[in-house]
Amino acid sequence: MDILAIEMGPTTVVGALFVGLFLGGSLVAIVHQMISRTRAKTFKEDLQRQIDGAKKEAENIVKSAQIDAAAEAIKKKEELTAEANKTRVELHETEMRLSKREDALDRQTEAVQQREKAAKQQEQEAERRQHNIDLKDKQLSTLLAQQKNQLLKITAMDIGEARELLLKRLEDECEHEMSSLIQRKVEEATEASDEKSREIISTAIQRYAAEQTCEATVSTVEIPNDDMKGRIIGREGRNIRAFEKATGVDVIVDDTPGMIVVSGFSPVRREVARLSMERLIQDGRIHPSRIEELVAQTRKDVNNKVLQIGKDAAVETNVRGLNNKVLSMLGALSYRTSYGQNVLRHSVEVAFLAQVMSDELGLDGSIARRAGLLHDIGKAIDHEVEGSHPVIGVNYLKRFNESAIILNAVAGHHGDIPADNPYTPLVAAADAISASRPGARRETLERYIKRLEQLEEIAGGFKGVENAYAIQAGREIRVIVNAGEVNDEAVMKIARDIANKIQDEMTYPGEIQVTLLREVRCIEYAK
Repeated sequence: MDILAIEMGPTTVVGALFVGLFLGGSLVAIVHQMISRTRAKTFKEDLQRQIDGAKKEAENIVKSAQIDAAAEAIKKKEELTAEANKTRVELHETEMRLSKREDALDRQTEAVQQREKAAKQQEQEAERRQHNIDLKDKQLSTLLAQQKNQLLKITAMDIGEARELLLKRLEDECEHEMSSLIQRKVEEATEASDEKSREIISTAIQRYAAEQTCEATVSTVEIPNDDMKGRIIGREGRNIRAFEKATGVDVIVDDTPGMIVVSGFSPVRREVARLSMERLIQDGRIHPSRIEELVAQTRKDVNNKVLQIGKDAAVETNVRGLNNKVLSMLGALSYRTSYGQNVLRHSVEVAFLAQVMSDELGLDGSIARRAGLLHDIGKAIDHEVEGSHPVIGVNYLKRFNESAIILNAVAGHHGDIPADNPYTPLVAAADAISASRPGARRETLERYIKRLEQLEEIAGGFKGVENAYAIQAGREIRVIVNAGEVNDEAVMKIARDIANKIQDEMTYPGEIQVTLLREVRCIEYAK
């Protein structure tokens, strides 16, 4: 290169330099253009890839939206189907209710037609009798005129005397005729009222049907194995004695496999004992202190259950506005029987019967239903308060501002006081119907329960007695005395006095054992 430059000279060298620079710039431009094209191509490819990715993502979004829309459509369809089914069920129930109402209206229409027919017949009979009376009146007037003329001819009476005699005779005849007519009308009214009352009562009985009585005095408790019987009895029988003392029932542990028997005349005690025994078996910790704790808790649960039973009865009869204390009393009636008939079911039955009869007579069925439900509420506490159950019930309901109509119906449903409203005789009639229907009551069980209640009442009347429980079907009375009020010397005297009073005031088969328990319990805590 140097040799060439020397040979070519300065001018040639400069020209060559310019040519070299031009060629280098062109080459750079070409290289730059190639790089730009490569970058453009790469950018286009990247852009195309982004566009393709966006398209795929858009397609995925569209597919996801379509799936979501389809799922939402299916969900909406299911909701609409469920709503349609619910509407269909409601329409069916409405149709059934309308059908029942239509049947009731048909029966009422038929009854009204029969009444109208009877009224027309009575009206025709009255018109016929009135016509006969008018004819007899004309005949009587003619006869009196003839007699008047005849008397004036025969006797020497003046007109005043004859008029007085005729008027007296006419008065006697009219009085006799009027007495006969009144007697006939009274007999007809009596026959009509008897027929109407029989119709109302038969309609009420046909429209309400209740179960027959079925009562038991024992409950069975299943046990996992026969080894549990020994644990229930405890060492020297301390567990079973503590259980019987806490619950007031008799526990029978015999050779029957897989079960023990809880016996007691009071259904409430028996239920408390049954539930307590089941909880003890499940818990496994069977000892006197645990027994007392579980029995106390079970009593609370049973009280809550009693309240719920009362609420269910109020809902069943559609009686509203009752205080929770009144509802608890109603629930307690479910554990009370009258001649074997459950008193709560009897009260519900009386409520419906009274409502049906009041509806037939055009009265307010809700008032009759409320009075019927509450009429025997005094039986829930008649073993705690002196007096008959109607009087007890009235005094109790007065605390909750029940109306005078309800109070009179409760107090007078056995005829103890005069009725001052039409609902009282309706409740009394419904009470008699419920009690006298076939299978409603069983007198032998009621006498047995009354005898056991009397046995407990006699023992509980002595000073220092805390609790008294009749067990062994009334063959034993178990009395628990307060150790702070009764000493050991007085225990034998109280037991003998109880036995003597039972002998003097009660009639019973065989003999009754009086078992008196006095226990001193001391509790301290080591800290």
